[in-house]
Amino acid sequence: MKYNLSEITELIRNRRTIYPEQFSNRKVQKEQIELILNNAIWAPTHGNTQPWRFKVFMEEGRQILADFLGKTYLKLTPKEKQNDKKLAMLLTRPLKASAVVAVWMKRQEEEIIKEIEEIEAVACAIQNMHLTCTAYGLGGFWASPPLIYSKEMNEFLGIGDKDKCLALFYIGYPDLEEWPKAHRKPLEYNTEWITR
Repeated sequence: MKYNLSEITELIRNRRTIYPEQFSNRKVQKEQIELILNNAIWAPTHGNTQPWRFKVFMEEGRQILADFLGKTYLKLTPKEKQNDKKLAMLLTRPLKASAVVAVWMKRQEEEIIKEIEEIEAVACAIQNMHLTCTAYGLGGFWASPPLIYSKEMNEFLGIGDKDKCLALFYIGYPDLEEWPKAHRKPLEYNTEWITR
């Protein structure tokens, strides 16, 4: 076997969502973020379009992001649907993370590859990010509040009308007694084998 399959399996099965509220004050280093993003760009990509793009908010940049998220939530959410808890999370979560990566899809100008396939490629890149965080012992949280799909978000990121922000990915060291456990339904619940 070329790689240690048991370690790879363990890594995949130990990937967890760890929320910014569960992060410690320990800082993730820029070099770690660079490796996370370098692994992200090795995701599969139809036509080798490599549609993933990243904007990394660290240090004071996190406050800029938090201010934008809070202001935009209030602007886009009708008053009767506004939720103080959601607003508080948008304002505080960036500050609890060492870094927040806005992950977006750069739409191919020729539009030869279907948009859904470009979105899928970026989703695979995000999975690579999350697995690399797990290997480091870092917490990762893929957030997709509705406002990231807005024209306001595109303007904030300075991206085109056909481009799409697909994630705010929060990274930090977890402050947990133990790594969270999870489960999945057995394979027979979601798999059909066709042999003839």
